[in-house]
Amino acid sequence: MSQLIFEDGSEYTGTSFGFDGSVSGEVVFNTAMTGYPESLTDPSYKGQILVLTYPLIGNYGVPDTVVENNMLQFFESERIHISGLIISEYSFENSHWNAKKSLDEWLKEQKIPAIFGLDTRALTKKLREKGVMLGKIISGNQSVEIEDPNQYNLVAEVSTTDVKTYGHGKHIIVLVDCGVKNNIIRRLLMRDTTVIRVPWNYDYSTISFDGLFISNGPGDPKKCMETILFLKNALEEEKPIFGICLGNQLLALASGADTYKLKYGHRSHNQPVLQVGTKRCFITSQNHGFATDSSTINQNWDTFFVNVNDGTNEGIIHKTKPFFSTQFHPEASSGPTDTDFLFDKFIALVEQSKKKDLP
Repeated sequence: MSQLIFEDGSEYTGTSFGFDGSVSGEVVFNTAMTGYPESLTDPSYKGQILVLTYPLIGNYGVPDTVVENNMLQFFESERIHISGLIISEYSFENSHWNAKKSLDEWLKEQKIPAIFGLDTRALTKKLREKGVMLGKIISGNQSVEIEDPNQYNLVAEVSTTDVKTYGHGKHIIVLVDCGVKNNIIRRLLMRDTTVIRVPWNYDYSTISFDGLFISNGPGDPKKCMETILFLKNALEEEKPIFGICLGNQLLALASGADTYKLKYGHRSHNQPVLQVGTKRCFITSQNHGFATDSSTINQNWDTFFVNVNDGTNEGIIHKTKPFFSTQFHPEASSGPTDTDFLFDKFIALVEQSKKKDLP
């Protein structure tokens, strides 16, 4: 048996599976019905104990580790990033054409403790009412203190430490890795690009490139001061910029706007967003706990999208320069692909910029 203990002292007991160990973290919930391999390997979950509301988890196992374009094909990074997992019901038997192992085996390999047998929807109601809370999983006689992962620069823990290059396309894209999901790179490669992936604190002003991409990632964006500084310099130029999730917040901070922590964040596949100035609504995949304060955006920028559920910022766009970002994930994986066209928009801006640069 294992326990989930919140910072307010409340305790919940369930059955242990996965790795036998104790961890602490920020307890968050995700309401998606599918995609646990993608979610668990999303670096944006670094430092978090994930509660999945969908009642049955593990039924399609874990995919095989196939490498494509120097990335794992069926995962969003090379490892699991959550600190712990909480589910309602665990499927001990799995069935899928691509299943290589069980979820339990995978969690043990990656040393991630998990609990099943808890009422995850009741836990979600608690987190919605009180807000995201710190907590810990206690397994066996092991003890651990509750710590707030947002006090640390989590981006520095998940970002690449080396410059890596993918593809051989005609458009050179510098991707600032703040915890990038593999599918972002895949979507860029599909559009005739060469992607140069650089660390979060890398000075890319010394590189010749056609477009700049700022990735998703975990934690408080204000911890990434070096990223913000380099991005401020990039905003003085004319090279197209596209940011996703944390990239949206970093672009906002670099432009002079502010960010804040949401009560319980957006983590699901069914978040509706409205493109400002239109009647176009899209269903999006999201995973974030911080947001841009739209009221602090300066006169050179507009709000690009808003969340239909709570009115929070879902993107910004520059009025005259080729810069824009989204809080949601147009690359999905997992989730709906309604907004994949935004990658086409970015590449179109890159092509226009290159034409202007021709003698």
